[in-house]
Amino acid sequence: MHLKVLGLNHRTAPVEIREKFSIGKEAIRRGLENLDGYDGLSEAVILSTCNRSEIYAVTAQDCELSTYQFLNDLIGGVDKNFLYEFDDEACAEHLFEVAAGLDSLVLGEGQILSQVKEAYSVAKSAAATSTILNTLFHRAIAAGKRVRTETKIAYNSVSVSSAAVELANKKLGGLIGKSALIFGAGKMAQLTAQHLLSHGLKKIFVANHHLSRAEEMALKIGGQAVAWDNAFIEAAHVDIIITSTGAPHYVVKPWQTQQLMTRREGRGIFFIDIAVPRDVDPEVGKIKGVTLYNIDDLESVVEKNLQARQREAILARKIVAEDVAALMERFKYLNFQPLMANLSERAEQMRLREVRKISSKLPNLTDDERKVLDQMTRRIVRKLLRMPMMKLNASAGTDAENFYTQAVKALYFN
Repeated sequence: MHLKVLGLNHRTAPVEIREKFSIGKEAIRRGLENLDGYDGLSEAVILSTCNRSEIYAVTAQDCELSTYQFLNDLIGGVDKNFLYEFDDEACAEHLFEVAAGLDSLVLGEGQILSQVKEAYSVAKSAAATSTILNTLFHRAIAAGKRVRTETKIAYNSVSVSSAAVELANKKLGGLIGKSALIFGAGKMAQLTAQHLLSHGLKKIFVANHHLSRAEEMALKIGGQAVAWDNAFIEAAHVDIIITSTGAPHYVVKPWQTQQLMTRREGRGIFFIDIAVPRDVDPEVGKIKGVTLYNIDDLESVVEKNLQARQREAILARKIVAEDVAALMERFKYLNFQPLMANLSERAEQMRLREVRKISSKLPNLTDDERKVLDQMTRRIVRKLLRMPMMKLNASAGTDAENFYTQAVKALYFN
């Protein structure tokens, strides 16, 4: 067993690179369903969010390139300059830190744990996980929950959506009485709308390709749904435009914005693009009167309350270290389970064969005597296997592991 994570995040790649690596849920599902086509790649989970794209995989020791090939085929080209990779214990530690919110753009943010759960659920439903990744992800999710229960790392955290609103609040000198147009009606868009309202925003318009979803969100927040094609008409009257659509291409283009600024007659407009891939063409930011921020610009905002979160992060990392150590102790023995199961099964077959032979020669045995015979032979088998099993377990994770594995195979299976 070889455990590996290969990926990139907000620390290793800017948004213009991350958006190229963004993978949709259906593409992930299709890729995982074809996992058997890659030599030595036995299990995989793909985690793709606005700030990271990662593949966690179980590979044979001599087939590590299969992980690169799988990711390359899924994305359509992998630039290794932006990738990081961690193996075995370092891989487990990385996932635990991700699930605990320790590796997020916003330290301690809570949304990542549900994203880890969803990524694992998709992989499991595609039959792409087995003992190793099932164990890894169950333990990582439990560790993430434990961090949130036993520390206050999330108490002062700033989500991407609230960071966007804080940025707007700071740059505009307050949001009371102002209005906004939100492109998108997903979870991030709804969270952003709630943060806007909590800062005293007067009116929110919601635009979505599916009007029914815009109407559903508008009903929840007390806003007003607008048809997608009419969104830029309403944009002539708002102070802020926030985009969070999940579209694979730009939905706000320079020519549209140029026309918008003409209608606004010199009044400036404030864009915040929190989507990955980006929703707003970067050229929009060069138009006179337009102020454009994307998700990477929020880093200065999320530094707020950092000291308090860093103190809690120390406690969180202790929890992660404890749970990773416990997991790796368990993993030591997973390698031996198939071998030990095969050894036990072979011994049991031999025992049953000999019991049948002796029973045929002693036809007058009573049921009680047969039970005694069965129990006695079971005890003999257990005692004979006790030493090989102990040696295998004791060698787990040591230099002697391969020696004892090969010895047992040679003695009992060759």
